[in-house]
Amino acid sequence: MDLKHLLKRGALLATANWQTVVIQFVAETTFQVLLAVPVVGAAVLVAVLLGGDLAELLHGNLRQIMGTIASALLSEPIALMAFVTAFTVVLLGGSVLMFAVKGGTIEVLAAANADAGPIEQHPLTIDMLRQASRFTLKRFTDGCARMFRPYLTLGLALIVVYAVSAGAYLAFVVYGYRAAEGRALIIGWAFVAAMSAALLVGWMTIVNMLYLLLQIAIAVEGIGVADACRVAAGFIRSEFRELAGVFAVVVVLVVAATVASALAWSGVGLIAFVPLVGLAVFPLQLAALMVRGLAFEYLGLTAVGAYLTLYQGYASRRGALVRRARVDHGRGGGVVGVTGAI
Repeated sequence: MDLKHLLKRGALLATANWQTVVIQFVAETTFQVLLAVPVVGAAVLVAVLLGGDLAELLHGNLRQIMGTIASALLSEPIALMAFVTAFTVVLLGGSVLMFAVKGGTIEVLAAANADAGPIEQHPLTIDMLRQASRFTLKRFTDGCARMFRPYLTLGLALIVVYAVSAGAYLAFVVYGYRAAEGRALIIGWAFVAAMSAALLVGWMTIVNMLYLLLQIAIAVEGIGVADACRVAAGFIRSEFRELAGVFAVVVVLVVAATVASALAWSGVGLIAFVPLVGLAVFPLQLAALMVRGLAFEYLGLTAVGAYLTLYQGYASRRGALVRRARVDHGRGGGVVGVTGAI
């Protein structure tokens, strides 16, 4: 299947099972709200105890806000430790929620992909979308329960990779700035640090893709994390070109959507300076956030649908080769190297 039909099939599977898009969006929003609770609480604590400006403490993105709060709490180690502990507990709890929800999502999309037929070859109709719709609450919750344990193990491993990568990046930047002497070296190191940040983002994106492929292997094969690593490695070797194509297109679409949402957000922000009309900013911003969140979840599930199509095709071919090898072995022809033949 070519790249165009792969992406079309993934998009149709996500559209037909739109409930998974909404559930993913609600879970992601809940996770972000949960993360905001200890951050806002710590900001209020700093404003009350240390006399900081609450508006300045909550200015910027989550990383900037956490850095500001942590810097302000350095003089109060007990309060700093309490903030870090609360944030870590919420982070782990919210992550467990996301792991469970992802199991149900992939269960539904895998069933839809297996039963939908060649929907990417036909014109778009309502009946075709109904044919590809396999969402039921029971199937979703069964998928959450069936994949919870392996997804939890895999998710905790992902968190460790995130932590090690972020720690290595911070250590590299901090020690690099300390080692740089002179204005020219500092300016040059700032450029190196910016390039390192870009490499970190690229590395995290690749890690997320590998994480998704492992989730798919676990769901389709019904295996554990260790076996999924071995099977996914063979899948990547076999379908590398198609996987790279889907990955590149999805990344470009996500970047384009991010730029478009940033421009739209800036345009909405300008309305705030207009008297009376500025009262409409909040509902417009809320609507923009909802559209942005749903769009990103839809793009993500489109990629999941495309990867599932590739993987289930790969698994079907591998199963056929295994059966053929068993028949040949039964006839006295010896065991065929199935892994190398795929």
